[in-house]
Amino acid sequence: MKNILPFAALALVASPALAKTVTVAAGPGAQERLQGALIEAQPGDTIAIGAGRFDLTDGLSLDVDKVTLRGAGPDKTILSFKGQLGSGEGLLVTSDDVVLRDFAVEDTKGDGIKSKGANRIVYRGIRVEWTGGPKETNGAYGVYPVESRDVLIDGVVVKGASDAGIYVGQSENIIVRNSTAYGNVAGIEIENSRHADVTRNIATHNTGGILVFDLPNLPKMGGGDVRVFANRIVDNDTPNFAPKGNIVASVRKGTGVLVMANENVHVLDNEMSGNATANVMIVSYRNAFTDPKYNPYPRRIEVAGNKQGRAGFDPDLPGADQLKAAFGGSIPPVLWDGAGGPELGLLVTDKVPVLGMGLAQGAPMETARPGLVDLSKGAAIARPAAVVLPASMEAAAR
Repeated sequence: MKNILPFAALALVASPALAKTVTVAAGPGAQERLQGALIEAQPGDTIAIGAGRFDLTDGLSLDVDKVTLRGAGPDKTILSFKGQLGSGEGLLVTSDDVVLRDFAVEDTKGDGIKSKGANRIVYRGIRVEWTGGPKETNGAYGVYPVESRDVLIDGVVVKGASDAGIYVGQSENIIVRNSTAYGNVAGIEIENSRHADVTRNIATHNTGGILVFDLPNLPKMGGGDVRVFANRIVDNDTPNFAPKGNIVASVRKGTGVLVMANENVHVLDNEMSGNATANVMIVSYRNAFTDPKYNPYPRRIEVAGNKQGRAGFDPDLPGADQLKAAFGGSIPPVLWDGAGGPELGLLVTDKVPVLGMGLAQGAPMETARPGLVDLSKGAAIARPAAVVLPASMEAAAR
């Protein structure tokens, strides 16, 4: 009998040869033509978006695995949502093994690009911007992968997000690198996620530069094993423009790095200066909560090897004038709220003073008892291994 492949196996063997590139040009009917290409795409296809401005009136969506969406460059291919009629994101991706690269998304009513449950997703050379500058009405997130495993964000630029420019939430195995977050409330945010490397980024002129934290009452909790290293975190000085009630509405103007209610976070070898409240803040979750699984304290946090410049010169804190006067005109560049104690395993070996606020978890700021604390004598904290992503993702980002 002849060795005949089953039909399903034959289809798998043949499918790479069937992969195609579909080009979508700017011009009339761009909304229908681009969304049509996303709907009709097959695994392995590339959708090439031509140079020019695409004036779109509705969000786009992709739910096909193994598709590449590629533009001519983040300053050449511009998806403009200035005329968007709905309030959703510009692009929603819900499929695996997707590569998004070399295009811009501007002025969405909601988030710029959101991917949900999309494993092995690559954002490369993307720009997301709200061109009118910082406004409460801007979309919340620039690039927004959530509930995913294996996330690569490389060479991305986000400006003007009213929550976080680059946000990764409830995900695992993450690299954010070579990216710029400018003029957002939070520049880069790692929330309720585990195993993340945040490196070689620039976070500047945000309210807060890089935030790593956990929140209660979410499907995935227990974030940690995060390295924030070799970044430039400078001049984060934009007044907070988040909508009232949003958790990041409480971020203090002039925050460099904020670590809250997370574990095994290492802030290493960064350049930090010009952050008016603090270069590094280590804090507990301050709001009331009822989730019995939630730990509101930061645990096993290391701050080491950083180049720390001017900070604390205009702290966005109650009693700021008195605090500055008490410390000779500016407060120390590292601030710990004081909740918890030695059992938290906090270790700061940068050669800078640390301000402890003497606050119990959830206590009002009026009860603070500020003073210098020494966090340099704790036990060494084992650092997480480097995050390794599938080779196919690294290849797609070249």
